[in-house]
Amino acid sequence: MVAAVPRPGDAGPLPVVVVTIHNALEALDACLASLERTLPAGAKVLLADDASPDPRINPMARGWCYRSALDARYVRRELNMGYPANCNAAFAETGEADVVLLDSDTVVTPGWLQQLARCAAGDPRIATATPWSNNADTCSFPRLGEPNPAPGHPETLAEAAAMSSPAWPDIPAAAGFCMYVRRAALRQLGGFDAATFGIGGGEQDDFSLRAAAMGWRNVLCDTAYVVHQGGASFGALDLPPDGDNLGRLLARWPGYHEQVARFLLDDPLRPHRARLQENLEALQRSGPQRDLFG
Repeated sequence: MVAAVPRPGDAGPLPVVVVTIHNALEALDACLASLERTLPAGAKVLLADDASPDPRINPMARGWCYRSALDARYVRRELNMGYPANCNAAFAETGEADVVLLDSDTVVTPGWLQQLARCAAGDPRIATATPWSNNADTCSFPRLGEPNPAPGHPETLAEAAAMSSPAWPDIPAAAGFCMYVRRAALRQLGGFDAATFGIGGGEQDDFSLRAAAMGWRNVLCDTAYVVHQGGASFGALDLPPDGDNLGRLLARWPGYHEQVARFLLDDPLRPHRARLQENLEALQRSGPQRDLFG
């Protein structure tokens, strides 16, 4: 089964996909293979390598760009900048386009980028959009707020998500593993606060909160699904590798801990997860039985 892809008229130009890289060769290889499978020819991809010390990354990434049917290029930082500064450099390198920041430990699914673009086109107030995932904090499925195993058939989950009528509910902050960022919001807010958040952790939460304070929205794109293996990104209020960043984030936004806790307790995404589960069950009844999370 293949996820439904929105019609070309449903959204504007596709955003530039920015894959943030620091080592993790095998995960990166799987991520790039999934981009090749799911993106239309000519889609723009920037591989932003934050000075990976693994010598295999450079030739593998360059070779993939050379062979790919996508409009792909590879940029390697001379020195390790840290995640926020690497993203800020990528924002500058992608012109005036909207972008999707994609961790290298993700596997994308059919229609994912078109669904994110459709979501952003649906409301000009949307600053960030995050898809469903197995490991995405507030956007996790099937269990909220915790890592779930990577599904064995993610394309089935993508198809189930695309069956839903889009609601695009608000969330406290984007989950950075796969984060759509509107260029207009970047122009107004600036990029990530690299001076405060250093090597990384909390900068995406801070950006989302600054956006909300200026009247923008952070939403779940409830018609898209992306697998997140975990271990290379930072979730809400769980901010390695720089442990001081949690304190910095909460010093700036003292109510954020309570906001996230209340969101998890009230669980406004419960009906959206239930709808996704119903769609999955309908697909499983109509096709071969699959151990989805096996």
